[in-house]
Amino acid sequence: MLSGSVLRRIWDKARENVLPPHVYHSIAGERVYDCRNVCLTSWLNAGIPSATVAYWAGNSVQVLLAVYARCITGREADYKRRAYGTHYHLAA
Repeated sequence: MLSGSVLRRIWDKARENVLPPHVYHSIAGERVYDCRNVCLTSWLNAGIPSATVAYWAGNSVQVLLAVYARCITGREADYKRRAYGTHYHLAA
């Protein structure tokens, strides 16, 4: 069993060794959990159903959407086209 401080130091060294300096010095992946957040958000934004993403993540749909629903972006126009047909146009 490793302590949190040991894991954080190992993670930091791994990031430093594999990332370009500008990415290493950014907030990208500062914590291991950040990588999980990016992955789940990417899956949701790719249109993978939330039930599937929740299953893959080991969460309930309720927990997944409580945390990640605000991260889902860029799909509204596609949803409206699907709901209203191919001739639906967004107002300018």
